[in-house]
Amino acid sequence: MRLGLVNRVVAAAVAFAALTAASGAWAADKKQEDTCQGQDMLAEVRASNPETYKQVMAQADATKNADAILWKIEKDGKPTSYLFGTVHLTDKRVTELSPAVEEALGKAKTVALEVADISDQATASVLAKSAPLVMFTDGRRLDGLLSQTEYETVKHIVTRSGMPADLAALFKPWIVTMIMSVSDCERTKMQAGERVLDMKIAEKGKAHGAKVVGLETMNQQLQSLASVPEEQQLKMLRASLKFADRTNDMMETLVKLYLDRKISAALPFQIAMARTVGVGDDAFAGYQEKLLNERNERMSKAAEPLLKDGGVFIAIGALHLPGEDGLVALLRKDGYTVTAVE
Repeated sequence: MRLGLVNRVVAAAVAFAALTAASGAWAADKKQEDTCQGQDMLAEVRASNPETYKQVMAQADATKNADAILWKIEKDGKPTSYLFGTVHLTDKRVTELSPAVEEALGKAKTVALEVADISDQATASVLAKSAPLVMFTDGRRLDGLLSQTEYETVKHIVTRSGMPADLAALFKPWIVTMIMSVSDCERTKMQAGERVLDMKIAEKGKAHGAKVVGLETMNQQLQSLASVPEEQQLKMLRASLKFADRTNDMMETLVKLYLDRKISAALPFQIAMARTVGVGDDAFAGYQEKLLNERNERMSKAAEPLLKDGGVFIAIGALHLPGEDGLVALLRKDGYTVTAVE
């Protein structure tokens, strides 16, 4: 359940690898749109394994600053700024903003996203220049690191995503896990022109004259993904492969957690699911450090000069907000008053 950059990395990987094949593959899957909504897997766990459910929710409830996705930022009488947690999806339950979010966004002089230009074309351009972060360049191959059964599943997933099967062996484990994180249905909707939440926020900001900026570069994000130790990348991929047929369900679970303001349960839930297929908690250590903690610090520092002037609407992946090392806590350490709105 990776947030923020997942869809744009996946979509751009497809564009980068197979521009001509992608449209045909997505069009062939158009029937998926009618069955996009999956089942809430956490609700299943609650019914089938109450103890695991209690453990997941206990971890979520113990996480600081996890009860809201919109926060007000104030300091020294400057114009109020806001911090908003997103999920990078097209689901209308997510993309239809509440009145409070619309009002906060409408007041902003500056809209700060994780990356300023999140179009597939921009991301594909960066990927093309960063091939060693995405693909093996040292002679190794993914089919040499997985079992035959695991690799056959990877090939199937890669071809369903619109890419030639032969490319599967060249991809590093993290990019395959990312590809698996997005359902065929979601890719179909994006290809058809539906906007993910972050893009809609950027468009709304530009429409009322706000400047749209990025707190990171796409290359920085790719480096963070690729810097997770390879052993952990492989473990996370193996865990994901066990649920390869439940991508819609995983995405539905994420949406439910987001709407219920329980997004802090997302990672504990994913770790709990990995345990059921024999993958230990250590597989997620690099993800938490590289993809969350280090990026939180980087985005917090990038936001500081913007916040000094006030009137900023910061929209980043919701998992970056809660916790002792989340953006809410980091901004408070920098002397800002950060208050939950909704």
